[in-house]
Amino acid sequence: MYQVSNRVKRLIAAGAMITLFFAVQSCSVTESFSNSDANVTPKSLTDVIKWRITKDDAPERVAIDLSQEWRQLNAKSTHYAVWVGHATYLINNGDLTILTDPIFSERASPVGWAGPERLIPPAMPIDSLPRIDVILISHNHYDHLDLPSLKALQLANPNVSILVPQGDKALLDSQGLTNVTEFRWWQNIRVKQTELTFTPVQHWSGRGITGRNSSWWGGWFIKSPGLSLYHAGDTGYSRDFITTRERLGVPDFAFIPIGAYSPRWFMKNQHVDPEEAVQVAFDLQVPHSFGMHWGTFILTDEPIKEPRSVLAKLLVEKDLPEDFFIAPVPGEILSLQ
Repeated sequence: MYQVSNRVKRLIAAGAMITLFFAVQSCSVTESFSNSDANVTPKSLTDVIKWRITKDDAPERVAIDLSQEWRQLNAKSTHYAVWVGHATYLINNGDLTILTDPIFSERASPVGWAGPERLIPPAMPIDSLPRIDVILISHNHYDHLDLPSLKALQLANPNVSILVPQGDKALLDSQGLTNVTEFRWWQNIRVKQTELTFTPVQHWSGRGITGRNSSWWGGWFIKSPGLSLYHAGDTGYSRDFITTRERLGVPDFAFIPIGAYSPRWFMKNQHVDPEEAVQVAFDLQVPHSFGMHWGTFILTDEPIKEPRSVLAKLLVEKDLPEDFFIAPVPGEILSLQ
């Protein structure tokens, strides 16, 4: 019987992955938005193919632990965060209840039958969430802007405000989503007593073969009386975090990605590794940070649990307190006081 070589298998897998997830975001030659450092651009389609056919076997599918502590929350609970998975955080700042980059779907993909599949379920089921006031979207990649999740959330929260980067409103409008507002870097909006500002990070955008960088990407600075929070979205390392601190101040807590970083030759410009994530915290001068963007989907080559272990090692090496930067268990309650 004819045996398909590993190289051919990788080529086939590369074609499927490119078509369904990465390369559909990489093929367009039209670019409308750029990073602060305009020399930093997305990898080419050739680079995507090179990575997919030369990579080692996919990391072993292992699940990280989940907590049921979130069940202790009630209608009177305030000043908390819960990591739901990936870049999705449920946040209450004492004024608003906010959901970041919500993805509750089984796959981060334009189709339901292929593409990156969840390793863990959402730590909180979508029907167990409290009333959501604001949804924040960092950029339009499928693992951060998930249309089925947004539709389900707006059905349950008809008055929810959805804040998206410039260029993404038309997509949500076309899906029947309402109360959508789009933002350029440094634009802000006040909801109740909270000011929400869209900030620059180093990444890219795209969902289809004609849409690369046709919308922006960024983080969100969330400032209310007595509490400032920062959600970095999805990002490579840049000076954007120093600029954010200089313009908006030092946050009390930050939510920073720590995973999806290997191989570095391919991922460095778009995803920080744990050491760079710690540097982001230093640049922000934030006293407490929480990790995200790991342990939920297999997007890159590092072992599933490596980001947490590397982060813990870095804290020891740098003589930093354990609560300087935590990689939380999905579902546990994180105090924001």
